[in-house]
Amino acid sequence: MNIRSLISFLAFAILIILAQILLLKNLALFGVAFGFLYVMVILDLPISIKPIPLLLIGFGLGLFIDVFYDTTGMHAASATLLGFIRPHWLKLVSPTGGYDDNNKPNLREMGLSWYITYALPLVLAYTLVFFLVDTWGTGNLLEAFNKGFFSTIFTVALAILVQLLFFKRRRGI
Repeated sequence: MNIRSLISFLAFAILIILAQILLLKNLALFGVAFGFLYVMVILDLPISIKPIPLLLIGFGLGLFIDVFYDTTGMHAASATLLGFIRPHWLKLVSPTGGYDDNNKPNLREMGLSWYITYALPLVLAYTLVFFLVDTWGTGNLLEAFNKGFFSTIFTVALAILVQLLFFKRRRGI
């Protein structure tokens, strides 16, 4: 990752985190679908990133969001799990020729069907852990799965919308 793409990614991350904190904190569709747009920061990191920095980024980002949401580690635990699962899932959804070193797992570079196959299970794991930790010991397992399912759909739809609206498409040859 060169310095220009690093600065671009950091600006993207800051804008997404600000949108999460300022806009999506109090937004819940029908009381069950919550938007966790900041997971895009973890999902859009380069494929070549090593697992330990990925875990640290996930934990730090989740902890930062926890400070604003007052959720005592729920985001940190879920985002750390996301950072742990991501390299293994990338190996499973690898294209036939493998990945280039410069590839980023986003909609622009990999296409819509690949991105949905990549992001949907990861965001589902994130939301299920988040809501299971939230309802721990209360017996509302069905409610946790309900919120996890609808939040996954809402989050992935938001991620696709953000990428379609704000990222330039590459021009073909």
